[in-house]
Amino acid sequence: MMNKQYLTVTLFAMMALAGMATTSAGEIAEGKPAPDFSLPDIRSESGDMITLSDFRGDVVYVDFWASWCLPCLRSLPEINELYSEYRDRGFEVIAITIDHPIEDAFEFLDDLDEPIAYLIAGDEDADVMDRYRVRGMPTSFLINREGVVTKIHEGYREGDIELLERELQALL
Repeated sequence: MMNKQYLTVTLFAMMALAGMATTSAGEIAEGKPAPDFSLPDIRSESGDMITLSDFRGDVVYVDFWASWCLPCLRSLPEINELYSEYRDRGFEVIAITIDHPIEDAFEFLDDLDEPIAYLIAGDEDADVMDRYRVRGMPTSFLINREGVVTKIHEGYREGDIELLERELQALL
């Protein structure tokens, strides 16, 4: 037979674990602040870092991608067009590649018809991808001027860019 003190300690431990699980699982969700990150700019020769919080005040589209992702081959150029149209209104894009080695990302980008104008960060260890709970490629997060995630989108299909543009216009 268990004593009352043991049951109380066990109950509190279980509640604490449940609370921790809820906190970590709820870390990234629509309506919640986007977790900050700092990743290397893969095109910077001087080792510049891209830090999400530096873009507070802008609408930011964070897009996780990889060179082996066929839908990414379509999405990156379409996002590039959207970026060109709205960047003067406070729209920023941070594309995060999880390619390891990073040279795979460069080969992928070289195969595109147009150069990508927005920022491209490298997450070779997939630490930020794990914090954002990315399960597939591409996965994107639309973040408002206050740093709150307003939309999470997994995959990329025909017509997705029009949906993104409507959501973007509402935030700008």
